[in-house]
Amino acid sequence: MAEGAALISRLARGGPHWLVFYALILAAWAVVWLMGSPAPDLPGLAALDPEFWRALCSVDPAESGFAPVAAMWGLMVVAMMLPSLMPALAVLEDLGHARAAGPRAMPLFVTGYLIVWGTLALLGAALQLQLSRAGLLGADGTLLSRAASAGLLALAGLYQFSSLKAACLSQCRAPLGFFLQHWAQGDRAMVAMGLRMGAVCAGCCWALMALAFVGGTMSLAFMGLATFIMFTEKLPGIGRWITRPLGVLLLLLAAGQLAGAF
Repeated sequence: MAEGAALISRLARGGPHWLVFYALILAAWAVVWLMGSPAPDLPGLAALDPEFWRALCSVDPAESGFAPVAAMWGLMVVAMMLPSLMPALAVLEDLGHARAAGPRAMPLFVTGYLIVWGTLALLGAALQLQLSRAGLLGADGTLLSRAASAGLLALAGLYQFSSLKAACLSQCRAPLGFFLQHWAQGDRAMVAMGLRMGAVCAGCCWALMALAFVGGTMSLAFMGLATFIMFTEKLPGIGRWITRPLGVLLLLLAAGQLAGAF
């Protein structure tokens, strides 16, 4: 974990743009927590209209429809995926210091990245809505079928051994190589690189994100664990020791689910 600690320590010494980045992540986590809390007992919040809390906290697709569920997925994406982008942003900042990138590089790159994950968030919300209407999801967004949960765990486990996962991880773990390969000047080029990095990151993490239907789409415990795993897996040193063992663990969990062990 020394790599992650060193990265976080380095970024903690960054400029105001990093404070905005951290604030965005913290705000997403805070709103997700509020959405899962029927009546938060915090100073200043109790005075808000009860209807506000009802609308905010009603993320059951059967009651609230597509928009709140899509908002929830969008917040999950920001909260869970932006932390894993920090190594790439640190390299981008180094390039900025070398005058290879301007002051708009970071927000434009993040915009492109979030366009990809925002699209996937919409797909996740649509899938949750359809599964809920079909009676296949519980109120917490988990699959009601043991077989379906086991199948999703097995799919995620097998994907850990795939060549596509390995190819995407190789770029996530070497952001300098990614930028050297795809670098181009200009605002549109920076957004395009963000889109490309978003696609690479999606190739790494889509199966783990899909496990929200096993761990709970509103479960902060699942979100925290998945965020930690995805962040750590992308580190060039320790990450190499995580991918395959995680695949084995997911396959064992799939077998346990089928056997009714939990």
